[in-house]
Amino acid sequence: MGGAAPEALKGEDWAGEMGARWLASLDRFEGMIAPIGAALLAQAAYRPGERVLDLGCGGGATTLAIAEAVGPQGMALGLDIAPMLIARAQGRAAQAGSSARFICADAASAQLDEPPFDRLFSRFGSMFFPQPVPAFTNLRAMLKPGARIDLAVWAHPRDNAWMMEVMGVVRRHVDVPPAVPRAPGPFAFEDLAYLEEILTAAGFTGMGSLAYEGAQPVGGPGASPQQATEFVLASMAAGRILAEQGETVLNAARADLAALFDRHHREGEGVMLGCKAWLVTAQA
Repeated sequence: MGGAAPEALKGEDWAGEMGARWLASLDRFEGMIAPIGAALLAQAAYRPGERVLDLGCGGGATTLAIAEAVGPQGMALGLDIAPMLIARAQGRAAQAGSSARFICADAASAQLDEPPFDRLFSRFGSMFFPQPVPAFTNLRAMLKPGARIDLAVWAHPRDNAWMMEVMGVVRRHVDVPPAVPRAPGPFAFEDLAYLEEILTAAGFTGMGSLAYEGAQPVGGPGASPQQATEFVLASMAAGRILAEQGETVLNAARADLAALFDRHHREGEGVMLGCKAWLVTAQA
C-alpha cells in the first residue's frame, strides 16, 4: 500500500481546489446535507425583519431560504471564502428574484461594511478556521449584543457511517495516518466541549446542542451506486487520496466502493448511510 496525507491534515483549500470540487458537484453535495440544513433552519425559526449572516454559505441555498423567511424588511447575507461558489450563489439569487446578498471574504478576518446582525447561521461552514478563537471573535464583532448563533457541525466520525465506510475502503488500499483531533476540517468540532471552549473564549455564552441523526444519501437523493462512487472519487477528499496512488489502486478502490454502495442502496432513495450532526446554539 502507498502512503498518503489525508486532507484533514492538509487543511481545506476552499478558495481553490475544494471550492471548485464543491461547485462541480453542487447539487449532489447540497442534496446530501439538505435535511440537516432544514433541521437547523427549523431550529433557528427566523422571523420577518431579522438581519442574518450565513457563514460558509457555499452555493447559497440556505441564504436564499433565510431571505425568504426574514422577508423584505429583513436581510440575509451569505459569506464564503470561495469566489466560484459566491458567483453561483449570486446567479441563483438573481434568477430567483431573491433579496439575498453575498460577499466573498474570509470570515476570520473580514471587516464588513454592514450594520450588526441579529443572528448568525452556519450549515457546516464553521469548522475550517486554522485559528478558531480569533475567527469567532471576529464574527462576534459583526453581531448585536445578545445575538443568537445557530451552527450545524458534524459529530464524531464513528457516528457518521457515510465517512467511516468510505474511509474503510480507502484504508484497504492506502496507508492513511489517523486524523488529528481538533484539526481544522469537517470533524473539528466533534467534541462539543472543545467547541464550547472556543465559543466561550470568543465571548459567546449559553451554548446548547441537539443531536440530528438520520440516513444520508451519498451523492445526493436517488443516486445509483455507480453515481455515488463517481461522486466520492471526484468530489471528496477520499477520491484525491486514491487518485494520488495511480490507476491500479484507484480502479481497485472504485470496485470496492461500488460494492459497498450497492449493499446500502435503497430503491427510490439512493445510497443511504448513517449520519450524525450537532445543532448548536449560543448567544453573543
